Amino acid sequence: MTHQIAAATGPGSASASSTRPKATDTPKPEARATASAGFQPKPHGNTAIAEILRTYEAHGLVKCWQFRNEVEMAHAATALSWVYGEVPAVLTSIGPGALQALAGSLAAASNGVGVYHLYGDETTHGEGYNMQQIPRPGQGLFGSLTERMGASYTLHTPAALRDALRNGSAAVFHPWRPAPFYLNLPLNTQLARVSLRLDALAARPVWPRLPIPDEAALAAAAKLIAGADRVAIKVGAGARHAAVAMRRLAEASGAVAVLSPGTVGVLPDAHPHNLHVAGSKGSISGNWAMQEADLLIVIGSRAVCQSDCSGIGWPEVRHVVNINADPTDVQHYNESTALLGDAAAICERLAVALAGPLTPAKSAWLGEAARKKAEWMALRDARAGGPRCFDAVWRRQVLTQPQAIAIAERFCREVGALKFFDAGDVQANGFQVIRDDSPGETYTESGASYMGFAVSALLSQAIAGKGCYGVAFTGDGSFMMNPQILIDGIEHGVHGTILLLDNRRMAAISSLQEAQFDTDYRTNDSVAVDYVAMAGSVEGVMALSAGDTERGLREALAKAHAHPGLSLIHVPVYYGADPAGGMGAYGQWNVGPWSDGVQETYTKTLI
Repeated sequence: MTHQIAAATGPGSASASSTRPKATDTPKPEARATASAGFQPKPHGNTAIAEILRTYEAHGLVKCWQFRNEVEMAHAATALSWVYGEVPAVLTSIGPGALQALAGSLAAASNGVGVYHLYGDETTHGEGYNMQQIPRPGQGLFGSLTERMGASYTLHTPAALRDALRNGSAAVFHPWRPAPFYLNLPLNTQLARVSLRLDALAARPVWPRLPIPDEAALAAAAKLIAGADRVAIKVGAGARHAAVAMRRLAEASGAVAVLSPGTVGVLPDAHPHNLHVAGSKGSISGNWAMQEADLLIVIGSRAVCQSDCSGIGWPEVRHVVNINADPTDVQHYNESTALLGDAAAICERLAVALAGPLTPAKSAWLGEAARKKAEWMALRDARAGGPRCFDAVWRRQVLTQPQAIAIAERFCREVGALKFFDAGDVQANGFQVIRDDSPGETYTESGASYMGFAVSALLSQAIAGKGCYGVAFTGDGSFMMNPQILIDGIEHGVHGTILLLDNRRMAAISSLQEAQFDTDYRTNDSVAVDYVAMAGSVEGVMALSAGDTERGLREALAKAHAHPGLSLIHVPVYYGADPAGGMGAYGQWNVGPWSDGVQETYTKTLI
């Protein structure tokens, strides 16, 4: 079975789009091209598709890469689109391969990233069960799976290609919520010939700029903001493209900004209005703002439960100004003034309307915020720069996760490296520790918390037109979800580093169990793994041990950066009861024995 990801020669284009004349070109008779799609009755996939791609690649029309695992391939495609804006297509066969790619596409769906997914589908002529299809009678069963995840289309006849591509471009290039598009290709269908005008196929859509609310709605929102004493801005992922305008709004309104894990850097780390991440994990300053604010401005947020403390994160807020392009999300809260449209344009208009000196109450609010921020930064510095801890498993003094992350993120800023964070404790400590000053310095897949995303995302560097050196911050559990990066990274020429923080357990779950039940259960094992030896067994991988000191880790990071290929650095890290071992949690969450209290509070919450 061949697993491939096909990326176009130009950014933002679908496979083979370079064969299509520009929309402004005058169609010529020879523009009518004949496309043959071969579907051979082989249960393990469509070898004819591979042959067609081989021919197209030989003529420079597409570029294809093979991967050893479909989840890894889906993550690499997500990162390529998310980080570099180059939209690829994931191609796999029927059965377990397609199911794995579908599972991996959850990262793209959760973070609003457009990617094409092309899967083989089940037999189409009722010849009997096809190996690897869903083992029950029924029509279009695999298509029914993909349509649950998002926009889906089964290519039932060759002539349906035009309609399929139109549906696909609308999903992948959606103006405010891009998403994966699943195109299911029938198997066991013999070669067919179809004539199509290439210039009639769907092009990448060019969306008009979203309209903004009328003057009356903007004036009403500005009046509410001006009249409030303690204003907070919740910065969602939809605000990443509006960073400059959002900053102006925060300054003009006297508002503090609280961030989501994926929006760290939208305000510079040291900006006085930036109170850092807030939510179930959060920070001292960010969660203080959630508790004390009396008016909330939401920008581009879906208000997911962790970032919103399961709906009870704003107990003193009496009104919400919600800025969003999505007509459903903009109405998420009660007592809302909904401003539907482009976030950057709306923030700019509100900032102009609110220009002028701040009221004494707003100035006092910012003064309190500064003190809370100083408290958080002092804790962050202490945890990142404190003494090492004795670990019962490693039986020696080792670095903590905050220490290791802080050392590595400092190095990344020095060399201009991208940071990718895997799920779990590494991710949670990571978005609390990092000190980004602009969007796009860090990518943390917090939408689905997909273990193995970060290490797979390194592959995007080799595939992109102009890839950037990156460091994948991962735990031992997340790394083992996609260790084939060691092979594919060498095959495709990745220049990047896997920073493996090893605490020999699923620490995020262990700490959650201990916080709720005072003990952990079945979240670790007794099997020691020599990850340096594992990585070093792959020719071309530089495998390094960082040891147990800051100096050792910095030296390893420098060696890995100088190496022209893929590197892995193993770092033993602490897990235990010492609070210095992590950054802590500062919010509430509807989980386990905490649920009753959260639910009781939720029923009494105004917004």
